[in-house]
Amino acid sequence: MSSGSPNGHSGGERAAAFFDLDKTLMAGSSGVFFARAAYESGMISRSRLVRDVYENLRFRLRGSTDERADDVRQRVGRMIAGVRVRDLERLSPRVLAGVLPRLYPEMLARAYAHQDAGELVYILTAASQEMADLLAHVLAFDGGLGSRSEIVDGRYTGRPAGPFNYREGKVQAMQELAAQEGIDLGASYAYSDSESDVPMLRAVRHAVVVNPDAHLRRIAAEEGWEVVELDRLGRRLKLLAALGAGTALASLGRAAIERGARAQLLQRAAGPPRPRGAGAARRGAPAPRRTGARHARSRQR
Repeated sequence: MSSGSPNGHSGGERAAAFFDLDKTLMAGSSGVFFARAAYESGMISRSRLVRDVYENLRFRLRGSTDERADDVRQRVGRMIAGVRVRDLERLSPRVLAGVLPRLYPEMLARAYAHQDAGELVYILTAASQEMADLLAHVLAFDGGLGSRSEIVDGRYTGRPAGPFNYREGKVQAMQELAAQEGIDLGASYAYSDSESDVPMLRAVRHAVVVNPDAHLRRIAAEEGWEVVELDRLGRRLKLLAALGAGTALASLGRAAIERGARAQLLQRAAGPPRPRGAGAARRGAPAPRRTGARHARSRQR
């Protein structure tokens, strides 16, 4: 399954385009901006914020893992347990202030091209349903599908209110939406960066991988999927690492050359090396024959 430019769908049902959020629609993770807003409102500690910022950088360089995704889900559940829905909604301006500047213009252009071709556009993310709804509204998408949290009497309980929107959970959300909205997944598109979204990518006809992790890159090559590279920070950091390694090798090479040159100078200053046994050969050599007038006089005697 490969993807070309967005185009219309001629069947009875409508096609749709599903966009993962983190590292696909935007650079990095939206979660770090939620964590920053939560810290500023006193919901989490400074040390927790620092760890979340570090996790965001690692995510941009290495991608996500199942363990990390599950850990984030559980930690967020504990954090929001007992919090009023209204209080979380009031964090929205701060979260958007961080997320919006990091959206990829190229991906927004693709999303709007899908809409202009008559196709529906959705955010499909493991982040909260509230985040998916908020961004879908601001970006004028047709909707958002995220992970839902249980709410009782206007407060979060910290428990999930449905399947985790991750791996096969995303496919389930797509299928439910397709049944409700009359969407033909066999004519639809999916965009993602992570190997964990391979089920989502295989659930549609047109798969596009964006800033793929190493595992997804290999799968994309095997499947013939389109690959889009947009994460400039990751490329720059990897380039700097490569340059650093090259500089270190060059420094070692220069040091070796300098050591060799010093050794040659010392050798020249000491003179040419004496062959082994040269002194002994001279000591045991026969005396030279006498010649000249003195030798003639000795013969006359």
